[in-house]
Amino acid sequence: MSGLFNRLRRIFGPTSSGERGERLAADWLRREQGFRIVACNWRNPRDRRDELDLVARDGEVLVFVEVKTRAAGALVSGYHAVDARKKTVARRAIEAYLAGLRTKPLTVRFDIVEVALPAANAAVSRAPEVRHFANIPLFPPRWRP
Repeated sequence: MSGLFNRLRRIFGPTSSGERGERLAADWLRREQGFRIVACNWRNPRDRRDELDLVARDGEVLVFVEVKTRAAGALVSGYHAVDARKKTVARRAIEAYLAGLRTKPLTVRFDIVEVALPAANAAVSRAPEVRHFANIPLFPPRWRP
């Protein structure tokens, strides 16, 4: 069933605003920041609940990106939606991802990308707005990959 779902997604595009936001964020990071996207929607094979929206390279730095998609004018910003619980889940997923690498990166970073989608019924069509928050504190001070 998932094979059919993935084929339909390729044909018709993302099925949710979250998927659309992740695609827009990946494109924006590539185009505007020069990132190289390594993985999208990576899931821990041992615990499928652990997911990383984007894994990217910013030069030599391995960047783990949490993407939050919101309607323009949402009451809670994407940045503030990444609370302590979400950071704990992200840290666990990042550690699982790093455990599967043969060569560990020297430096890792956690970023948040907020994508604000304009209202569908807006009189004037506007492009989505992307905000990038780099180097969000996630790990203890002396933590190493």
